[in-house]
Amino acid sequence: MNAPVDVSFFARAAKPITSYRKYWAHRFGPAPFLPMSRKEMEALGWDSCDIVLVTGDAYVDHPSFGMAVIGRTLEAQGFRVGIIAQPDWQSAEPFKALGKPNLFWGVTAGNMDSMINRYTADRKLRSDDAYTPGDVGGKRPDRAAIVYSQRCREAFKDVPIVLGGIEGSLRRIAHYDYWSDKVRHSVVLDSKCDLLLYGNAERAIVEIAHRLAAREPVAEITDVRGTAFMRRAAPEDWFEIDSTTVDAPGRVEAHVSPYMTISEQAKAQGQTCMKEEGVQPVNFVMPKAKLKVPPRDRSVIRLPSFEKVKSDPVLYAHANRVLHLETNPGNARSLVQAHGERDVWLNPPPIPLTTAEMDHVFGLPYARAPHPAYGDAKIPAWEMIRFSVNIMRGCFGGCTFCSITEHEGRIIQSRSEDSIIQEVEDIRDKVAGFTGVISDLGGPTANMYRIGCKSPEIEAACRKPSCVYPGICSNLNTDHGPLVKLYRRARALKGVKKILIGSGMRYDLAVQSPEYVKELVQHHVGGYLKIAPEHTENGPLSKMMKPGIGSYDKFKQMFEKFSKEAGKEQYLIPYFIAAHPGTSDEDMMNLALWLKRNGFRADQVQTFYPSPMATATAMYHSGKNPLRKIGRDSESVDIVKGDRRRRLHKAFLRYHDANNWPMLREALKAMGRADLIGNGKHHLIPTFQPATDGSYASPRRKNSTAGQPKKGRMLTQHTGLPPRKTS
Repeated sequence: MNAPVDVSFFARAAKPITSYRKYWAHRFGPAPFLPMSRKEMEALGWDSCDIVLVTGDAYVDHPSFGMAVIGRTLEAQGFRVGIIAQPDWQSAEPFKALGKPNLFWGVTAGNMDSMINRYTADRKLRSDDAYTPGDVGGKRPDRAAIVYSQRCREAFKDVPIVLGGIEGSLRRIAHYDYWSDKVRHSVVLDSKCDLLLYGNAERAIVEIAHRLAAREPVAEITDVRGTAFMRRAAPEDWFEIDSTTVDAPGRVEAHVSPYMTISEQAKAQGQTCMKEEGVQPVNFVMPKAKLKVPPRDRSVIRLPSFEKVKSDPVLYAHANRVLHLETNPGNARSLVQAHGERDVWLNPPPIPLTTAEMDHVFGLPYARAPHPAYGDAKIPAWEMIRFSVNIMRGCFGGCTFCSITEHEGRIIQSRSEDSIIQEVEDIRDKVAGFTGVISDLGGPTANMYRIGCKSPEIEAACRKPSCVYPGICSNLNTDHGPLVKLYRRARALKGVKKILIGSGMRYDLAVQSPEYVKELVQHHVGGYLKIAPEHTENGPLSKMMKPGIGSYDKFKQMFEKFSKEAGKEQYLIPYFIAAHPGTSDEDMMNLALWLKRNGFRADQVQTFYPSPMATATAMYHSGKNPLRKIGRDSESVDIVKGDRRRRLHKAFLRYHDANNWPMLREALKAMGRADLIGNGKHHLIPTFQPATDGSYASPRRKNSTAGQPKKGRMLTQHTGLPPRKTS
């Protein structure tokens, strides 16, 4: 029997997180803030914590911060939860601050991978950290998930360690590490954690907490979805699918010897051919084996071992492709990868939360503020999301450079309209400093709210990495109606002056709904709107799984039309990536020409950053394209490696910066495009060279528009910044 179209397969596939019997400590009720000290525990009447969470971020009690979400979710189950935020990792003593956890440690590096947080795309150490009070760098170690786990083990060695967060998600199997330029072990092995939770972990952490509270040994908790752990061998009742090689030969049939008699040939096949018995001579046709497909819930795919992917980039790309094909919770199989004599076992991804469960998680009693221990210190990440609302999770775009697929998955998990409106009202009524402007109603993508597959059965069986590439899937429901309705209801609230949309938007999806684009442009744009075409050329776009620049042009026409109708002068700010796999020097030159033709002067330029486990990172490391079947002779990808070539691609994006002109002149001559060097409008860079300091040009000093802007002209970092006022 077919399910109703609006009922997801996943809504029927898991136990609701609100259906567990609460742990005895629920009688203490919710804490104003989860305690960070013994003094706070005593004030709450606690003698100990059931669970202690360790995080690399400052503790901000807000649903945009992972530890706050996990902590409040566990608190709602009746557990006493404490937080140790940004501890000094030089010894185990700071990890003993709240005493011994009764059930387990929960460890995360924070909202970002610690290496991406600490280093630039050029591997230079950052001096700041947006998740730290005062924006101070150096408050977390490199590979914080490993370091924190080790210190937790030193502090109380018999307490189970449950590792989670995006750093764990991106490093759950052997992965290429950009900073050391080599393939590293699964973080499960290096951290020596008992369980790794990948993806959104509310469902898994609730089940594990209750099972540990029931005194079930952590080593026996091996059946929870979205978890990874070490084991010696696969259970006997599992079917193992060998995927450890590429270009494996097909079935080889033995040649029949011409010197054998018919009887001898028949005997070799276990048959007889005796004329005296009236038996006809047999025809020697090898029977085709009919393979019975094992059940998916009892199948495990064996990936190439750590030792093999470390030494063979082609096998690394193959393992990456297999992992990404097994990311749909509806049909994913377990994965296993040998690390020496032991295996890292990955259960299938977690079942997405239903709308009711999302409402429960976001409706918990968050203080919506940093912990009072930080005083008046500014936490930039908090300041940025202070007046924003997360309306959904997940992204079915599948961009190869992005980590959302590996962490949150492709299935969109949306909150109800009432839940979102309630949070907007809470911000209006309870958050200090609110001026009437909601800075964002969004998520990983601004316009995927309540959008998904038309068929629950197809959604649960699909293995495509993207629902919108190379074109929008015919099974995708692209109705923006619920989102338009939400925007209108939110902006009609008393005390709310403006609802801005700050999340990245899929403009190729938006153009399917002119009503949505009109609502967005006329009511939710604060002067300029940031979108990310990422490139103009098909070569790199095909490796990113992004639409062609024609989609941008179509959206731009709609944007300008609706802006004009509203009598507003507004601008689109496109963002681009330099040095992405599949990008040639000519591609970057053509992008620079497009930028100049369209009057853009990009200031903040993003060079491709190979995050662990992303598909584009597999391209970067292997030179192969995991979007297609991997073989020794499969498609190769142009990889931009080496500081000089990466700097050149970045220089093309900042063609207007005089510091880049010497490098660009040299490159254009080598490419046979010296015709682009000159002092006319059609030239990319001039022949003259002003005196420069050779460094990155400050946008406020070097990218400003001379004199006062014309009346009605809005200046941005892309069209020229307003001149700096000085004394």
